[in-house]
Amino acid sequence: MDVRAESEYAQGHIPGARNIPLLNDAERKEVGTLYKQKGQAEAIRAGFRLVGPRLLDMVDLGKAAALHNELVVHCWRGGMRSANFSQFVGMAGVNTWVLQGGYKAYRQEAVTLYGRPLPIRLIGGQTGTGKSEVLRALQAQGEQILDLEMLASHKGSTFGGLTLPPQPTNESFQNLLFEELRKLDPARTVWVEDESMSIGHVFIPEQFFRQMSLSPIIELKLDRAERIRRLVNEYGVSDPAAFVKAMEKIVKRLGGQNFNAAMDHVLAGNWPAAIDILLHYYDKAYQMSFVRHQNFKLGEVEWTGQDAHQAAQHLIELAGH
Repeated sequence: MDVRAESEYAQGHIPGARNIPLLNDAERKEVGTLYKQKGQAEAIRAGFRLVGPRLLDMVDLGKAAALHNELVVHCWRGGMRSANFSQFVGMAGVNTWVLQGGYKAYRQEAVTLYGRPLPIRLIGGQTGTGKSEVLRALQAQGEQILDLEMLASHKGSTFGGLTLPPQPTNESFQNLLFEELRKLDPARTVWVEDESMSIGHVFIPEQFFRQMSLSPIIELKLDRAERIRRLVNEYGVSDPAAFVKAMEKIVKRLGGQNFNAAMDHVLAGNWPAAIDILLHYYDKAYQMSFVRHQNFKLGEVEWTGQDAHQAAQHLIELAGH
């Protein structure tokens, strides 16, 4: 149970935690102002005055949320807000524990884990080579994976958010990553799709991204025509106007002539022709970014785009396990 104000919770929270603010944003501001102007005693009195009318509702919500009549409660530092909430709910018969150090301690633990050494193997490849599909096939074969794009709700490219739900905040994304990292066995290979540091508007933590950048990579290869077909299936359901708006973000790098031609194709419903133009840009950008991995390239896996499980098996063989 996260008893911080609603804006604190929205910025980032422990995955699965429910929010019952002891003080909402406006109340927290009022109490904070009183603390600065008149001291702690007056601030506490104001807090009790504000909480009083909502106390029964908070206790009822806490009791309803308790699993087997138990709650773990936290605020920012594990201080007065969580202690008071626990006392109120505890008086109603719910067994409560306050998270030592609060949400701040949780975030500090996350930062520590981002730097934990892992035997990462990256899956690289040009846009449309089916890296995510093969990553899931690896998981189906019992391999450990880390699906960063799923956590980020974004596929990484300029158009990566068009067919997905809204992205989490950066803090929430990093909390989700922490929860996934906690589950991994550091003695076993962890497969991760090669990504830039930013995935849409969220960022991979620097410590973990540095480790990714130094990890061996296997490049997935797929025929260009098949890549176009896959990308048409993926993005051809997008709203053409939204696709063109996203394309405007790369107009300078794409070039005005190419942009206009691709836009005309999208608006005319000729998705294969539009994707073909865009791939010239993305393939060039991929080759430039791939240079940083040349010393760590384990090999290549060519596949037809039909049997992801077979491609996954080839990746496993190249990784040497």
